[in-house]
Amino acid sequence: MPARVPPPSRPIGSATRGTTNPNRLRRMDRWIAAAYGHALRRAAEAPVAVDLGYGAAPWTAVELLDRLRTVRAGARVVGVEIDPGRVLAARPYEREGLTFAHGGFEVPLPGGARPALIRAANVLRQYEEGEVAAVWRRLCARLAPGGLLVEGTCDEIGRRHVWVALDAAGPRTVTFAARLGSLERPSDLAERLPKALIHRNVPGEPVHTFLRDFDRAWAAAAPYAPLSARQRWIRSARTLRAEGWPLTDGPRRWRQGEVTVRWEAVAPRG
Repeated sequence: MPARVPPPSRPIGSATRGTTNPNRLRRMDRWIAAAYGHALRRAAEAPVAVDLGYGAAPWTAVELLDRLRTVRAGARVVGVEIDPGRVLAARPYEREGLTFAHGGFEVPLPGGARPALIRAANVLRQYEEGEVAAVWRRLCARLAPGGLLVEGTCDEIGRRHVWVALDAAGPRTVTFAARLGSLERPSDLAERLPKALIHRNVPGEPVHTFLRDFDRAWAAAAPYAPLSARQRWIRSARTLRAEGWPLTDGPRRWRQGEVTVRWEAVAPRG
């Protein structure tokens, strides 16, 4: 039997600014419940989800538990923070199914448990692009079989959000989500691209081409605007699919102001 590697003496990673607000991650949570709920329901044991880097207040971890329990009653959430002061401040919010732990990218869980889900929102924004792949690999290695990592960035009140979904094989999809009434054009989401993509929004890179085509489809769908921004978004998504973009979702998710595309279609060149 190989020797057990001891845990690191200190958490891996750096503290974030800690900025957070209630309902900031509602779009990501809603997508997780819809796209991954079937896996949570099939899990033999109560699945554990990790809210990694939840920030100066525990709102996002509290909300994640409530939303996951709409699809799996026994789901549990562990909020993990590298700043010990934030962990102490969150302890009064602990309840059945919700705990908080001091840690970082090593994702420490009691008994070495492996989470079914790791959500890391607005965590990698402060890192260098070249560091992202190693963090992704480390986090995915901590997942339970069939587990999911969701990593992305949003604005301060959750109106605009872009995230990558990954499993043990690597990145699978990228989701663009917005409160459509606040959106002038789809490329407004470019400022919320995850770290792996935000510096690639330049001519010649696939993500730039995707957002350019999305803007063109949005402009062509202007006649639908009097019906609603939602109808205009749905029409734009249909155009993207007709043009060959490999969207993985359909009208049910588009109505929520989401569009999900396969990672390989927008992945950085090289």
